[in-house]
Amino acid sequence: MGTLAFDAAPVPVRDDIQAALPRVWARIGQPGTWLTAEQRVAIAAEARHARNCSMCVEIKEALSPYSVTGDHDHLDALPAVWTDIIHRIIADPGRLARHWYDQQVPAGISDQEYVELVGVVVCTVGIDTFCRGIGIDAPDLPSAEAGDPQPETPEHLNRELAWVPTLDPHHEGPLQKEFYPGGPPSAAHIRRALTYVPATARNFWDMANTLYMNGMQMRDFDTEYRAINHAQIELVAGRVSSLNQCVY
Repeated sequence: MGTLAFDAAPVPVRDDIQAALPRVWARIGQPGTWLTAEQRVAIAAEARHARNCSMCVEIKEALSPYSVTGDHDHLDALPAVWTDIIHRIIADPGRLARHWYDQQVPAGISDQEYVELVGVVVCTVGIDTFCRGIGIDAPDLPSAEAGDPQPETPEHLNRELAWVPTLDPHHEGPLQKEFYPGGPPSAAHIRRALTYVPATARNFWDMANTLYMNGMQMRDFDTEYRAINHAQIELVAGRVSSLNQCVY
């Protein structure tokens, strides 16, 4: 139950995608760093459910997303704070603000849980969108595996860059070498975004590097790694970013 396969795809799917995306999907059903497998699967389910939330439509259309009050259409499997976070990420991520985050975290979710929640949401959205794009149904949710979360807090954190701590690229260590292989110049904000929970960052980049390119490939303009070239990839990416109001 809940495995991802591409046998029914009407278009060819690269071998590396066929290997990576099922791996990323399966991890949603496994115990995380701070969240149980049951919580992770429930987050993925709520992320899907949020697409049809009537309150989220109001939020998206409102002059201020924080002027809309009421209750989300939800599955009632997660705390209300978690549900609101998931729905706002799905419906209107471009207008999330620091004051909103500062209100939400003390109200029922830790920084580490928030990072892991975001990681599950973005992997769910990424895989569902890819499946829709190639003309197949999104996979069933994975079954929640038994086991406890395995807490991990990395050392050498920067607490000034973002709303949550991120791995500081100006210290040497195995995690820095893993996530910033080109040293500090390779530590773009998006590369640092989920590093407070390394396993979450790792799972995201397992997906993103496969669907897009890894950082070193992006800067290698002498080699084309995909069926379209760098300029064409950036044209598509820029257009999608504009439509989604992704302005990082």
